[in-house]
Amino acid sequence: MPANETRAGKKPVRIEEVSFDQVAGLLKQFPPFAASDFSACGMHTVQRVTAPQGATITEPGQSPLFYSVVLEGKLRADRPEQDGTLAPVGFAIPGEGYGETPLLHGKEISSFYIRAVDDSVVLRFTEQQFWSLLACCPEVRKMAVRHMTERMQAYQVEALHREKLVTLGTLAAGLMHELHNPGAAAKRSAAQLRENLRRLQELGLRMSERPKTQEQIECMQSLLRHAIQSCHVTALSSVDQADAEEELSQWLEAAGVENAWTIGPALVEMGFHPEELKCSQAFFEPEAFSDALNWLGSLVSSMAQVCTIEESLGRVSDLVSAVKKFAYDEKSPCRQLDIHDSLQSTLTILGHKLRIKQIKVEKRFDASPSLIETRGSALAQVWTNLIDNAADASPASGKIEIATWTEPDWLVVCIGDHGSGIPEDVLPHIWEPFFTTKPVGSGTGLGLEIVHRIVTQKFDGRIDLESKPGDTRFIVRLPRRGGNSAQLATHCATTA
Repeated sequence: MPANETRAGKKPVRIEEVSFDQVAGLLKQFPPFAASDFSACGMHTVQRVTAPQGATITEPGQSPLFYSVVLEGKLRADRPEQDGTLAPVGFAIPGEGYGETPLLHGKEISSFYIRAVDDSVVLRFTEQQFWSLLACCPEVRKMAVRHMTERMQAYQVEALHREKLVTLGTLAAGLMHELHNPGAAAKRSAAQLRENLRRLQELGLRMSERPKTQEQIECMQSLLRHAIQSCHVTALSSVDQADAEEELSQWLEAAGVENAWTIGPALVEMGFHPEELKCSQAFFEPEAFSDALNWLGSLVSSMAQVCTIEESLGRVSDLVSAVKKFAYDEKSPCRQLDIHDSLQSTLTILGHKLRIKQIKVEKRFDASPSLIETRGSALAQVWTNLIDNAADASPASGKIEIATWTEPDWLVVCIGDHGSGIPEDVLPHIWEPFFTTKPVGSGTGLGLEIVHRIVTQKFDGRIDLESKPGDTRFIVRLPRRGGNSAQLATHCATTA
């Protein structure tokens, strides 16, 4: 029979049809084949493969499949992974067979690279010849089944190990993914705080040159107490907040206050109203009044930056705590969580990114009450990922919509954007880990997988996606008694 030569890389592989009687004696030198009676197998020819060192005999996707026995040399099997690397599967030495597992499982194409470690000679049997060999040779049949069992067990052990590594990698990469936003927010707030302190010193020196009446001192003390009382004020809807900022800024401008439209929004954010500021207008002359309000604005802005730093570091601490709880299977205490406050905190941390792209956030907080009872502490991760993705998908000067409402037994949060939408072929993969449509280096592919896992597993909730060009919405439904509700009821009862 004429021989065929193929090339794998630069190494030639010689494949020839040979008489089975010619090579049967070579097989019998190995114990599994020694007692076999090949005469009943009905085989006339088989393939003999001669492969020099480094040559590739089989590649993934190759068909048809063969059962092979190594006569000389040594072969190595490798499985390609999704990241382009090769995972070693095993070796075959003289007298050992390979290829029985995919044939016994009904596979049609190869999943491995088979390469020659040394100069090697291999006998190959077609699928039909493999079944004939099993039927006529009990010892070969036992060997094939034993090899398949051993290889499946080894594969399962390896798969379990790889799954643990993937879980660890997902956790580590997810932690880095989540630490970026609060870390960056704290850094920006620290820079703004430094500028505010410089401004406060400048205004304080200027104001110290003027003597103060008792009324002025009492007025400033009252405003000071309000400015430093708390980081948390009632979250307003977009319309209410915009109206309050415009009203206060117009009032400041009409009163001759410098930087009125800069300090107005900062004062509203900390809960100030025009009525509270009228005392300073009544007791201060116009120039002193402007300095006093700018001093107050810088102080309020500084408090807001301190709050952001505190919030950001709290997020970092929560993330580290979440990792510890994941590792040690600890339980969080039962508590009530205000969804509106959680959303507002996330918007504060992501505010800089939204301002850079000039993205407007329209809030419609209609859920009442907005509290859920839960043991979970990771909703901030959900809002961070969804709002951050919405910002990335939105065009410059675009709009993100955040709405809340109630349904029977559910508190619902909807986060939407008006970007290009998610293609239909991408939708089935949207919750898969490491899947991303962002450019290389711009996304980890972990954000939405983290979101789905937290909502469904930690809070016993649901998350749905609706997307078409110009309108993408993620709808999160959370049970009012979230996070494994059956166990939570008992836990809350025992800790109340």
